[in-house]
Amino acid sequence: MSSVTESAPPTFPITDRVREAMAVSLRGCDELLPQEDWLKKLARSEATGVPLRIKLGLDPTAPDIHLGHTVVLNKMRQLQDLGHQVIFLIGDFTSMIGDPSGRNTTRPPLTREQIETNAQTYYRQASLLLDPAKTEIRYNSEWSDPLGARGLIQLAAKYTVARMLERDDFTKRFKAGTPISVHEFLYPLMQGYDSVALKSDLELGGTDQKFNLLVGRALQGEYGQEPQCILTMPLLEGLDGVEKMSKSKGNYIGITDDANTMFAKLLSISDALMWKYFTLLSFRPEGEIEKLKAEVAAGRNPKDAKVLLAKEITARFHSPAAADAAEADFHNRARGGIPDEIPEVALTGAPLAIGALLKQANLVPSTSEGLRMVEQGGVRIDGTAISDKALKLAAGRFVVQVGKRKFVRVVLS
Repeated sequence: MSSVTESAPPTFPITDRVREAMAVSLRGCDELLPQEDWLKKLARSEATGVPLRIKLGLDPTAPDIHLGHTVVLNKMRQLQDLGHQVIFLIGDFTSMIGDPSGRNTTRPPLTREQIETNAQTYYRQASLLLDPAKTEIRYNSEWSDPLGARGLIQLAAKYTVARMLERDDFTKRFKAGTPISVHEFLYPLMQGYDSVALKSDLELGGTDQKFNLLVGRALQGEYGQEPQCILTMPLLEGLDGVEKMSKSKGNYIGITDDANTMFAKLLSISDALMWKYFTLLSFRPEGEIEKLKAEVAAGRNPKDAKVLLAKEITARFHSPAAADAAEADFHNRARGGIPDEIPEVALTGAPLAIGALLKQANLVPSTSEGLRMVEQGGVRIDGTAISDKALKLAAGRFVVQVGKRKFVRVVLS
């Protein structure tokens, strides 16, 4: 009786193009695991001409995408430009569970209506970064809903509670006696099952997603598939330079912000944080960024570099012309100038007290806040700062400014 031995998997050459693809993969990333496996996948793809399947899953928990989300989407686009198949996975099923990553309490699940509304916005906004014609858009309800109770039990049997409790946030909550609902254990399992359903070669995510991505890798092995590699990207701090960018924290730059707002927000980041933004958000070659950094270290004004970054990002989501106009608008405001295009509001009740006028023009949330801004010197009328909290404005037409960015043309009668 002859014995049959399994043949070793073929090896493929590591060409310059493969090394280039590896360098693109590693740029700005936090971890790429296992690197040697990803190198082999890249080499196989180069030799056979078969694109790798690269998955990014996002739960539509909020209706808008900000620059923090684009860190991973940018990496997705870079890999897409290398010729690989990218899959933008909308977690409409997993959103109903709620991702427990990095949380010390149970996340409230979203309604089906919220998920559908947010998913439509996500798809539209992600198309600003990815090439829509080369992007596979999927929803994980496609395979999660048909799984049913029997399938879910069979899936749950493939992962142990002990391994689930290795997750840092679960461990902390368990030790602190903070409740952990059973359905929260299902989240990493369902996200991992997405990788099985899509047969992904690489899954991307933020550093807070590492555990979930590793679950996907383990489950693929359980289902007899070649395990995916995982690539995590750093979390981007917001405008405060401390907390990660978040709409709830108000420290975000939305990709649908108007050009002037986007440009001004980018110029407001700290000089130190600017270089992280360059690494994670800019498409400039790394050598060019290093040269720029050396010039600043040698005495060049860091604002010059920040303007380059702000113009690049603003042009990406608007246009080069809009970025140029935003730069001009910013410098005009810095000199105390008035923008060309500002909203107009008609008010009645002249003579009108300054605090009431500011509130009625929606420049401040309350009259008292308006008076506080006057007291601090943050209010200008036709470019002149005012300090009289008892001021009453007669009928007329004038431009009112609060802070650096809020302008309204008031027509008072």
